[in-house]
This record gives sequence, structure tokens and C-alpha cells, in this order.
Amino acid sequence: MRAVAFGGFGEAPVLTELAVPEPAAGEVLVRVGASSVNGFDLGSVGGFLKGVYEYEFPVVVGKDFAGTVAAVGEGVSEFAVGDAVFGVVMRPTLGQGGFAEYVAVPAAYGVARIPAGLDEVRAGVLGLAGTAALNVVDAVAPGAGESVLVSGATGGVGAFAVQFAAARGARVIATAEPGAEAAFVTALGAAHVVGRDRLVEGVRDVVPGGVDAAVHLAGDGAVVSGLVADGGRFASTVHFVPEDAGARGVRAAVVMSDPSSETLARLADDVVAGRLRVPIARRYALADAAGAIGDFSGGTLGKFAVSVAG
Repeated sequence: MRAVAFGGFGEAPVLTELAVPEPAAGEVLVRVGASSVNGFDLGSVGGFLKGVYEYEFPVVVGKDFAGTVAAVGEGVSEFAVGDAVFGVVMRPTLGQGGFAEYVAVPAAYGVARIPAGLDEVRAGVLGLAGTAALNVVDAVAPGAGESVLVSGATGGVGAFAVQFAAARGARVIATAEPGAEAAFVTALGAAHVVGRDRLVEGVRDVVPGGVDAAVHLAGDGAVVSGLVADGGRFASTVHFVPEDAGARGVRAAVVMSDPSSETLARLADDVVAGRLRVPIARRYALADAAGAIGDFSGGTLGKFAVSVAG
């Protein structure tokens, strides 16, 4: 099978030929049609996850996948051959990934059916970023009329987080630069836009006493948390915990994406119902996916999709 993989630390990912994996007991083998680029992939390729995960080289890039079940392992009853599915590669080691024509994944976690009305390309960019956004917004639990700062609003997770917070009736303040970025987050539901180089002044202009909650996806965590009013809420997907949280009565949380089957199904239903928009900035063929990773590091408005099939 074709796959985009790297053979060791310090090596760049390249398009190569690998054997088709066999599904173990409790796993399904998915013929992948689509995937996407995530920040996790930058960490994987750069070797920054060494010591956190075991690398089983060659490591195939890609956490997201969408496609069709090609085979099922022993004991699998949740899915059958031919089912359209999507999700997140949740294996204990880094080895198999979504930038391949086939991937074997656990049937009980990280995979859900693709419902009618959701195409494979959008499903292929939804899993990891959508789950992270839903989890981090749930962590700060904004109420109607409350102010919520989303720092890192223009990326894949941020684009979903803005929508989830706005859907709860919150007044979303999103980080974005004037022009295309500002128009992008405003269209997703942001009520106010502040530039990253004047974050403190911009937020204070809107909410002088500080925001009720902040979602930290990018940027200086200390600056972002400092804009939360005493007694407010703060959640980070990049492992930042404010040192003064306790003294200020700020409820702080570090959020890890938890792509349960139930969460994935909810995301898919939201897209089909029109409650959640899936913003795709660019599409890449599998042969160009290595370049997509480099492009992603330069910033994006929404998601980069990778077409694996064809």
C-alpha cells in the first residue's frame, strides 16, 4: 500500500510502499479515503513525542481517517465489512497512521460510522480537531451571554471551538489578524476579533474586567490566563496551567482529546444537521501530503485535508 511515513528520528516523511496491516483481535482494518493534518503530526514528525509514545518505525503520519471497513478482527461485532467509518487513530504506539491506504484501529474506541449527509472528505478532517474543540469548550462550560476568549481561533481546533462556544450563546472573542483571518472567525460566530500583537489591549477594550472563560489553543498561556477574570475558567490543549489559578479562584484544566465513539457520532450529527461547519482551507493528494505538513506549520484558516484514495 502507499503511505507517507518516516523511517527514523530526524528523517522527513516520504511517500513509500508498505505492507497492508492485519487487524488484530478487537480491531477493524479501514481502507482510508481521506485524512488531514493536525498539530500532533508536527510533534510526531519532529520527534517531540519521543518518551511520550513509543515509535515503531516506519511511522506513518496522520491521526485522522475516514474510509470503509475492509476487514474485521476476531471478536469485532460493532462494525462489518463495507461500513463507512471515520475517527482518530488511537493506537498505543506511533506506527500506523491515516496517511496510508489502510490502517488498523481499535473497534471500541476512536471510530464511528459516517452518517448519510457527511462526505468522506469532511469526515476525514473532523475527528481529532473536532473532539479537542468540543472537549475544551465543555471544560470551560460557557453560559449564554458570557464572554469567552479563544486564543488560536484560526486553526482547525479553534475554528470548531469558536462555533461550539457561540452555539452555547457565549460572546466569543477570537484571536485573528485584520482581513481574511478576521472575516473567517466572524463567519464562524465570533462577536469580537482581537489581533495577536495587541491581545491584552483588545480584550480589555471589550471586557475591561476580564473574560468569564478562556480557551487556550495557542499563544502565551500566561498572557491568555491573565485575561480571565478572578473566579473564571481557563482550559488549555497545550498543557499550560497558570501558576496563579488557585490564588485568583480560576478553575483551570488541561484538556486531552478524547475521541470516544459517542463524541465522534455527536460531531457527525452536528455537521449533518448544519450546526457545525467544517472549514477546509486546502486539499492535498497523498503524494503531496508531506508538503502539507510543512505548509501547516506556517498557519492555516481551518483544516488541511488529504485525499488518500485515488
